[in-house]
Amino acid sequence: MRDTFNEINITPLTDIFLVLLIIMMVIAPLLDQQGISLTVPENVEQSQVNKDPQLLTVFVTHNDKYFIHNEEISPDRLGTVLSNEIKNYPDGLLIQTDGNSTHGAVVKLMDKARYAGVKAISIDQI
Repeated sequence: MRDTFNEINITPLTDIFLVLLIIMMVIAPLLDQQGISLTVPENVEQSQVNKDPQLLTVFVTHNDKYFIHNEEISPDRLGTVLSNEIKNYPDGLLIQTDGNSTHGAVVKLMDKARYAGVKAISIDQI
């Protein structure tokens, strides 16, 4: 005579729940990280709107070369040049990229600019 199966084995189900719990515990701290914090000005006076912005423009090419005032700047000298140039441009930095420049080159430029003391950064794709 054949024995009947009266119990359900829940061991595989428990294993799946434990794996999901571990995954949630690993991912949960990563969800607390902040992205780029953007602040929107509340009161903009008319005099501020009419003035020409004084922005330092840096062009990033498709082969990750940087140009300031149509002069190529090596990545090694980028931080020093930005520190010296940004003093003359109180409104911040404008990064102009062509469509094929890499994300890494733009992020590197933004990091160097923040380290040089730039408070406002704008990005424009040409």
